[in-house]
Amino acid sequence: MNLDKLFTMQQALDQYIQANKQVKEDVFTKKGLALLVELAELANETRCFKFWSEKGPSAQSVILEEYVDSIHFLLSLGIEKGFNDLKSWPIEKIDADLTELFLLTNGAVLSFLKNPTRMDYEKMWVLYGAMAEELGFSNEEVLQAYIQKNETNYERQKNGY
Repeated sequence: MNLDKLFTMQQALDQYIQANKQVKEDVFTKKGLALLVELAELANETRCFKFWSEKGPSAQSVILEEYVDSIHFLLSLGIEKGFNDLKSWPIEKIDADLTELFLLTNGAVLSFLKNPTRMDYEKMWVLYGAMAEELGFSNEEVLQAYIQKNETNYERQKNGY
């Protein structure tokens, strides 16, 4: 998937929010924590780790929305560090189940926050791609869900979120 459109949309949203909220501080670590929280919310909706429960995962639409919530912050962190020139979603086969993918992704995010290198940034994308595949999301579904959530985020800002 080409990431140009997503980076452009995210950069516009970030600028809108930061101007609207008069943000003057460096928010890199706050965005990083937001990404980790969204990742945990996504894991919770999949219920992949809840071996003690017989309740199944949330609806695919709910899981997809949580997934793209993470993508917003993943894009935003890349913009913060100047990695928004990443043209396409890096793909690599990862042999892991969903629970392990969440743990690997969490580790990659923490590594990136500690030492934000391009290699670590691309690794997060690889892991998010593996998660999308494991969850059964196509590139088109992710793109459309991102666009829809991006619009929702603008509405939220206009309504005092």
